[in-house]
Amino acid sequence: MPFKRRKFSRPSAKRRYRKIFVLAVEGSKTEPQYFKNFNDQNSVIQVNCLKNKHDSAPPQVLARMETHLKKENLKNTDEAWLVVDKDQWTDEQLTQLHNWAQTKSNYGFALSNPKFEFWLLLHFEDGKKVNNSQSCSQKLKLHLPEYDKGIDPGKISKTMIGDAIKRAKRRDNPPCDDWPRITGTTVYKLVENLLKSGD
Repeated sequence: MPFKRRKFSRPSAKRRYRKIFVLAVEGSKTEPQYFKNFNDQNSVIQVNCLKNKHDSAPPQVLARMETHLKKENLKNTDEAWLVVDKDQWTDEQLTQLHNWAQTKSNYGFALSNPKFEFWLLLHFEDGKKVNNSQSCSQKLKLHLPEYDKGIDPGKISKTMIGDAIKRAKRRDNPPCDDWPRITGTTVYKLVENLLKSGD
């Protein structure tokens, strides 16, 4: 009697749902490159950056997000964030973004004052004596001499990200309700959520 080979059926492994973070960002280079850090194939999160080379004013960032969300429904477990700089934008413009972020629990608003590079600087130092955009760029160049509106994600380690969160929290004390009026950043709130979701 011929030997019958047993068929082994391997239970199909259920793949975990990849939580989606949709980020509407002001910059077309630095922010997307930075947030790539959190977006690898093994991760349980997926980060989509909505960017545009020219339309970077807060109302335009918000319009990009709203257009995207009309086309692609987010699950309640996904998150949508607006990421902008203080720059020369008015309180009225920024209030629009803050108000939008208040409409749903999975919406967020992260602002860096004076600009996103301040958040990058916190990966290396506490950013004392930064009081404008120029001093922020000068200090960052001490740590990243080749920096020119682009960042190699390989130069940022998980430890450095943790240090940046601690430094940003120390500055944001007590935590601001909307955005930092003086030098500071609330990008740490978004990054904390990214790290929690990626574990």
